[in-house]
Amino acid sequence: MIKSYLTLVLTTLLFVPELFAQGLTNKIPATSIPFDSVAFSQIKKNLAALSVIDFQKRAYFQGDLTLPYRLLSPLHPSGNKKYPLVITLHNSSRMGNDNEKQLEALSRIWLLPSNRKKFKAYVVAPQFAERSANYTFDSTRKILVAKPSETLKSILSLIEQLKKELNIDSNRVYLIGYSMGGSAAQNLMNLRPDLFTAMVSIAGVPDFSNLEGIKEKPIWLIHGKNDVENPFEGSEVLYKELKNIGKVRFTAYENLDHGTINYPLLFSREVIDWLLRN
Repeated sequence: MIKSYLTLVLTTLLFVPELFAQGLTNKIPATSIPFDSVAFSQIKKNLAALSVIDFQKRAYFQGDLTLPYRLLSPLHPSGNKKYPLVITLHNSSRMGNDNEKQLEALSRIWLLPSNRKKFKAYVVAPQFAERSANYTFDSTRKILVAKPSETLKSILSLIEQLKKELNIDSNRVYLIGYSMGGSAAQNLMNLRPDLFTAMVSIAGVPDFSNLEGIKEKPIWLIHGKNDVENPFEGSEVLYKELKNIGKVRFTAYENLDHGTINYPLLFSREVIDWLLRN
């Protein structure tokens, strides 16, 4: 039965790409897609069952700060060839210091054998003991906005350390995050647009602090209209402010909420492919 559910979903989302592509446009009108809770649960279980041994356990030290993180290296790296660096940022339910919980589904998709073979990159998954992004109310825009924590800013120096240690292509440093992680990805892009190449923010709270600096950056906002935890309106307002001056794209799903927004993303390589081709 599970196989039949997965077959149905994969056929809908992958074999008929024009349907999935409707959700990958810059247009604000949202797209409804077939949602199967059993298939969603099963793919998350499958990802959770993957061995994470290739995600090396590490820690970054800065003064009194200890930041646990996991590092996935490219499969069969070639000599002195340089590879992209992807920073994947977790949601608030994964906070802690066990260096385990931060490997949520969007981190684990990099472990799929087909993705390991096709998308060769260093993938870093840090874990924050406290919130990486905090939310305040923007009285002008009438929405929540995200502000970076001091711990989040340590990612910037971690990246510089990794660039000295690993064969990283400095022109290909990427951000991807979900929920709090999507907000944190926006914070980092606003802090250092010169450092990051492109960003995917999923169900994040927006950051408007450096629109001029990020306007030329490829940015993909993904949000469900039924999201009441990190309200959809935040991404909508950010998209409207960037669409005429930047390279932003916006995927809005009519029938998905905060907990289900990753559903179409786990059945497709589109997010990884888009990120690494920018």
